[in-house]
Amino acid sequence: MTQPPYPPFPPDAASQPVMPGCWWHPNRPTGLRCTRCERPACPDCLREASVGSQCIDCVQAGRQQDRTHQVQYRRAGYGARTLVGARPVQTPVVTPLLIAVNVIVYVLTAYQSGDPMNNQRSEIYQYGSLQSLAVSGLDEWWRLLTSGFLHAGIIHVAVNMFSLWILGRDLEPVLGRVRFLALYLLSLLGGSVAVFYLENPILPTVGASGAIYGLLGALLVAVLRLKLNAGGVLLTIGLNIVITFTIPNLSLWGHLGGLAAGALVMGLLVYAPDKGKAGWQTGMLLAVLVALAGLVFFRDAQLGEALCGVYEGQIYCAA
Repeated sequence: MTQPPYPPFPPDAASQPVMPGCWWHPNRPTGLRCTRCERPACPDCLREASVGSQCIDCVQAGRQQDRTHQVQYRRAGYGARTLVGARPVQTPVVTPLLIAVNVIVYVLTAYQSGDPMNNQRSEIYQYGSLQSLAVSGLDEWWRLLTSGFLHAGIIHVAVNMFSLWILGRDLEPVLGRVRFLALYLLSLLGGSVAVFYLENPILPTVGASGAIYGLLGALLVAVLRLKLNAGGVLLTIGLNIVITFTIPNLSLWGHLGGLAAGALVMGLLVYAPDKGKAGWQTGMLLAVLVALAGLVFFRDAQLGEALCGVYEGQIYCAA
C-alpha cells in the first residue's frame, strides 16, 4: 500500500531575508524605497513622483528647492510679465487700501461735522480741500494732494469708491502695485493742477474723481495698445464727461486733467523701450512729476501778482 507523499517541510523562518523597517516607522517592515534617497519607506511615507515614489523628506526638500529657484529666476528678471513689464498680481492690494483711506477720511470728517451729509464743516475738510488762493497765498501745498482724499457727502464717496474698485481690480493686476499707485497719484495731481489753473480760485474742490478719470484714461490706452475693441471704454468716458457737464458742482477741469494725466502716464508705461524698461519708466514718471510741479510754481507766480492780502483768515485778490 502506497502512502501519499508528505507535504514539503515549511521553510525555516530564520533562513528568510529580513525586510528593513521604514525609516520613519521602524516597526513596519517594508520592501519599498525612496527613488531619490533610497531609504526604506512604508506606503504611508511615500508620495508618487514623476519617476517612482519619493519619501516625505525628499518631497519637502524638492519643494523648497523649487521655491528657491523661482525666487532666483524672478530676481534675475525672468518670468511672466505684463504689457508694462510688471509681474502679474493675483490679488489687488493697493486698490482696497486706497478705498480704505478715502472711507476713513470721510468718516473722520463726518464725525467732526456731526452730519454725514454735510461734512464740509469739519476741520479736516476745511484744511484739506483744494482752494487755489490758499495754496498760493498761504503756501498750503498739501491741498493739491489731500483734496483727492476728501469727499462731500456719503453719495460722493460711495460713487467714487465703487468706480475705484471696478477700475482698480482690472488695472492693478496689469500694472503691478507700484506702477498702479504711481498712476493713481499722478492722475490725482494732474486733476489738481488743472483745477489750480482753470477753476475758480476761491471755490473749494474735493474728490478722487481726478484720479479715477486718470484710471479711465489709462484703461483706454491699455486697450488701444493691446488692439482690443475700445468702444466700451470710449462710451464710458463719454458718458462720464456728459454727466460732468450736466450735474452742477462737478469739477470739469479736475476730471479732464486727471483723464489726460492718466492717459499720459499709461502711454509712457506701455511704450517704454523694452531694454531697461523699468529704468525708463521710472525716469519718465519722475519727469511728469517735475513737469506738474513746474506748472504749479508757474501758476503760483501768476496768482501771487493778483493776490492783495489776507485778512482775518480770508484771502482777497484783485483780478
